[in-house]
Amino acid sequence: MHRVVEPAGVLPQAADRLDPDPVIGADEVRIRVERLNLDAASFHQLRTEHGGDGGLVRAAVLDIVGRRGKMHNPVTGSGGMLIGTVEAVGPASPLGLRAGDRVATLVSLTLTPLRIADDLRDWDGLSEQVPCDGHAILFARSIAAVLPGDLDPQLALAVLDVCGAPALVARVVRQSLRDRAAATGPLTVAVLGAAGKSGSLALAAARDAAGDARDVARDVARDAGAVVDDAGVTVRAVGVVRDDTERARLTAAGLADTVTVADARDAVGLAAALDRTGGPADVTVVCVDVPGCEHAAVLATAPGGTVIFFSMATSFPAAALGAEGLAADVTMLIGNGYVPGHADYALRLLRTDAGVRDLFQARLRTEAPPGLAD
Repeated sequence: MHRVVEPAGVLPQAADRLDPDPVIGADEVRIRVERLNLDAASFHQLRTEHGGDGGLVRAAVLDIVGRRGKMHNPVTGSGGMLIGTVEAVGPASPLGLRAGDRVATLVSLTLTPLRIADDLRDWDGLSEQVPCDGHAILFARSIAAVLPGDLDPQLALAVLDVCGAPALVARVVRQSLRDRAAATGPLTVAVLGAAGKSGSLALAAARDAAGDARDVARDVARDAGAVVDDAGVTVRAVGVVRDDTERARLTAAGLADTVTVADARDAVGLAAALDRTGGPADVTVVCVDVPGCEHAAVLATAPGGTVIFFSMATSFPAAALGAEGLAADVTMLIGNGYVPGHADYALRLLRTDAGVRDLFQARLRTEAPPGLAD
């Protein structure tokens, strides 16, 4: 809280302005920043507001960081994360980092003190990934991961930016499968925005979790001398995408049993699309970067099901009041970006699932500015 300039008495994420002084406290770490990764909702909002003009987007980011001492978009309330090299470590820091470590921060830029030193001169404002020189401060309760040596840094950054999504989806799917031990037929998991970063990882995690649950069910059945029955521990993965181009990409990746094109903002249209492909979902995961998807997600979910909102474009009042108005008996979860072991889990999915890896690499090739995807 000593980094909070105003208002007094709040934690750094809720602050209007932070102090990015490079002199660190005993339990702090200073990072020399080399790249920011703006979260999808924030970048989409900035790009839309400024009509796709990269120069204006760059100026807007510089203004936000200059005024607030952090990258905290005042419209979306979101920020992103960064990669860089550890410059200095306070003697009481519990993070286990050493000077020279190349790391990705796994906490939001909305609570990370940040100062930009190069005016973002190497960024054209047209990509979520932002080449940058400056410094950032990590606290004792921050999270950071040393970048893996076997992956391109931009690829690792793209994965770690959304690593909370697959870990939470896997947890929910495992629990949902346990809760329906007496049920027959697969658990339906629908992912909105399934061809994106968090969406593709969410699909992979759902199928991975089903495999874990089947192994456990078989072990329990064998120990009890019972017949092994997998009927209630399978997952039907449904990917919802916005257009035929994304449908082709996701189909080629092989991550979903069914891929359907629908507008995630059209509640009735999405529900009808799911009805045509097998009915509502037991678990619905929202990974789109535009607002207005709350009611569609609720209506797409079966009674007693779960909706995971993993998008910073979500209006949580709209979700809560919409579910009430629809008399929808659904559990709604906010994906907060942190589950223990989330970074290692997401990187494992990337390494072991060719479909996930292909989608990420294609995204970097098409969306990164020159030099970032080399």
